[in-house]
Amino acid sequence: MPRHHPRLTQPLVREAGSLRPASWDEALERAAAGFDARRGNAFGMFSCSKSSNEVNFLAQKLTRAVMGSNNIDSCNRT
Repeated sequence: MPRHHPRLTQPLVREAGSLRPASWDEALERAAAGFDARRGNAFGMFSCSKSSNEVNFLAQKLTRAVMGSNNIDSCNRT
């Protein structure tokens, strides 16, 4: 019978090369700071061609309007 690792019940943040438990507020602040630091052409997004038009529209809006990047690909080459 396979052994399953226990599920995470709280966020973990990397500090000095190792993971430590953190509050949700701290984890979300770090995630937001990471996205903010990568605004512009350092950010890119892949979207799925099998998603609805609405989902793909929201993905390109987030990438262009919020992140300030035109690096988006919806893989519509099939």
